[in-house]
Amino acid sequence: MEQIAQYFPELTQAQRDQFAQLEPLYRLWNSQINVISRKDIDNLMIHHVLHSLAIAKVVQFAKGTTIMDIGTGGGFPGIPLAILFPNCKFTLVDSIAKKTKVTSEVAKAVGLHNVEVITARAEDLKQEWDFVVSRAVAPVPKLMAWVEKNIHPGGINNLPNGLICLKGGDIKEELKPYHKWATKWNIDDFFEDDYFVEKYVIHIEV
Repeated sequence: MEQIAQYFPELTQAQRDQFAQLEPLYRLWNSQINVISRKDIDNLMIHHVLHSLAIAKVVQFAKGTTIMDIGTGGGFPGIPLAILFPNCKFTLVDSIAKKTKVTSEVAKAVGLHNVEVITARAEDLKQEWDFVVSRAVAPVPKLMAWVEKNIHPGGINNLPNGLICLKGGDIKEELKPYHKWATKWNIDDFFEDDYFVEKYVIHIEV
């Protein structure tokens, strides 16, 4: 929790309380349904929560922005972002029901009224959002093939509507088809932990 507060000092007490609830909740649920690797649960706040919040270092979602989190798994990056942006609407989507169960229960336990959780394949969704976010779900071309239809153009934010994904390693080939529309940020410019070396936030305008 200290690291979250260090990088996001503007948090309200209510938000601090919500972030503080995440670790015990995920430990409880992870013991029943494995959504985070057992050896990584001790790093939850850095590797999962803070990593998710890197998106907030490139865009401060305006009130009323709609965001879909594709392949949310246990709720990342959607749940941390929904805590940070209570005036935005988040739809968290995963095709695996046991994962969406955990996500739903965590969202309910921390009192997130701006979150809807859906068990579905992204390809089958017809709704539109301002942004689609994802974390280590699939290569960028595959993500775009799934969700480009779900992003309406334009927008009210400092970034145009589009796909925002958290990626790591060598992503040059993935981004080649989108070099005119893609922007990349190094997460270790935002957060000092060694975990974030060679990890990136990618935005692709639609």
